[in-house]
Amino acid sequence: MKNIDNYNFKAKKVIVRVDFNVPLNENFEITDDTRMRAALPTIQKIREGGGSVILMSHLGRPKTGPEDKFSLKHLIKHLSSQLNTEVLFADDCIGESAKNVSSQLKEGEVLLLENLRFYKEETAGDREFAAKLASLADVYVNDAFGTAHRAHASTAIIADFFPEEKLFGYIMANEITNIDKVVKEGKKPKTAILGGAKVSGKIEIINHLLDKVDNLIIGGGMMFTFIKALGGTVGNSLVEDDLIETAKAAISKAKELNVNFYIPKDAIIADKFDNGANTKSCPSNEIPDGWM
Repeated sequence: MKNIDNYNFKAKKVIVRVDFNVPLNENFEITDDTRMRAALPTIQKIREGGGSVILMSHLGRPKTGPEDKFSLKHLIKHLSSQLNTEVLFADDCIGESAKNVSSQLKEGEVLLLENLRFYKEETAGDREFAAKLASLADVYVNDAFGTAHRAHASTAIIADFFPEEKLFGYIMANEITNIDKVVKEGKKPKTAILGGAKVSGKIEIINHLLDKVDNLIIGGGMMFTFIKALGGTVGNSLVEDDLIETAKAAISKAKELNVNFYIPKDAIIADKFDNGANTKSCPSNEIPDGWM
């Protein structure tokens, strides 16, 4: 891929996959804008180079199409303030509003598209959906490290439509540099800490790291699949039953390679997923039925 530092953005429309999955309070105010601020250098680099910017992102996990609480329109005011320019908004990511506004973008202008996940085609990696997104721009920039491992339309599939005009943004480039620095040059002992909800999104990373680290710590929701693989009870906690054998294989491989495999020994559990739930502490491999 080409380098964002030496690319000529003059008069180019650039569609950028960012990770603006930021937390909002009950008034739809951003409570932590870290991810947004991290993307600013890439956005400003394109603008300063004479390009216009089309931003696309997901927010939350909408289930059945558009939901107001997951609309990216709630981010416009804050993003405009951060960029010190009026951010335009398209109320659909592939519809007529997206086409019309993007076609009229001037140098230095910024357009934010509506939530990608209002379409199930995004997470399904639908090629036709990716083609519609790609048609809005001349150049594709991926700067969403947190979602880059997923074969979604806006990450993996859209890149196919830009064989020569695709780049990494500064977030992606820096993360890759830092990972290489640790994995290839870091001194032993090395420890990897992995979290997240699902094993399915991390198993390739786990297997790739096992011959490079001395210690592997598994946390987050994914730990319960490993606990169940080890014979523990997890109550109603999140488990990917179809990956139990995969988890067992990873544990066995770690043992063969003399990698210390750690899972939290205790957990705070609740009788329902609610702020008013009853809670208590217990061993993480002895969660009773009806608790999570």
